[in-house]
Amino acid sequence: MKRIFISDLSSRRKFISDTGKTFAAAALFSLPITSFASAVLKFKAIVTVGQIMDAFIKQVPGGEKPATVDTLKAGSRDIVVTGVVTSMFATIDVIKKAIALDANFIIAHEPTFYNHADDTQWLESNNVYQYKMNLLKAHNIAVWRNHDYIHSLVPDGVLVGVIEELGWQEYEDKKVPYLFNFERAPKLDGLINELKDKMGIKMLRYIGDLNQPCKKVLFMEGSAGGKTQISGASAIKPDVLICGEISEWETAEYVRDARAKGDQISLIVLGHIASEEPGSDYMLKWMKSNFPEIKTTHLHTGNSLSFR
Repeated sequence: MKRIFISDLSSRRKFISDTGKTFAAAALFSLPITSFASAVLKFKAIVTVGQIMDAFIKQVPGGEKPATVDTLKAGSRDIVVTGVVTSMFATIDVIKKAIALDANFIIAHEPTFYNHADDTQWLESNNVYQYKMNLLKAHNIAVWRNHDYIHSLVPDGVLVGVIEELGWQEYEDKKVPYLFNFERAPKLDGLINELKDKMGIKMLRYIGDLNQPCKKVLFMEGSAGGKTQISGASAIKPDVLICGEISEWETAEYVRDARAKGDQISLIVLGHIASEEPGSDYMLKWMKSNFPEIKTTHLHTGNSLSFR
């Protein structure tokens, strides 16, 4: 029998690899058809963090943004994804639950390190930051903030999630984004109760007459800012402005003065987290549609504040 000498290390590795693939293929095709199908399902495509990020960004009008907060906060693009968690925040509790789920990629909507840009220089000696970052590093978990991109979808991905959760598709204005028209105008009190019930909100804040009919509703989720909220209310003149978060010295004071002037406008403040939570559910559905082979779980962070 002729001997085969493989002196070159790279050649040896290639020989072993090729031989292994040959035997694996032979074994696979020798299986009964039912066993063959079962075995094929075990061979899952390798998907990296970067591939998921790129796939989402590709669907955004204009593509990649030159200046954005939507960057990796931990981990790298090359990490092979074992599972995905979508959430409003990559909190320590969310990270621990992701570990338990064998998920190493968290797609969060809001900052991970307590400021909009996720600047961490001022936190280097902070033990809470150190604990959180060490936890992510120890388990090789990637965290990507998807904020600017999901809001840049047409229509806004977060708003789509909100509309689906509320079941307001038929009321959506076809020409004016974020505007809803109700033929049978609910009273403000009824609208508040509907929002609390469908969005899982324990308590919220409002300005207005609870008996006022609300036919035209302007919904601005998240933290659009006082100028945007006030400008929108001024231009559209809704019966009620619903928003996530406000500066109390901006939008609330404008609505108070508008009502004193005689305008029939009310304000409902849901809270930032409650108003955008459905966006993370949108990401869950996006993952299941675009990467069905990857186990994806949506984790609710809940409100960081308690009420009494």
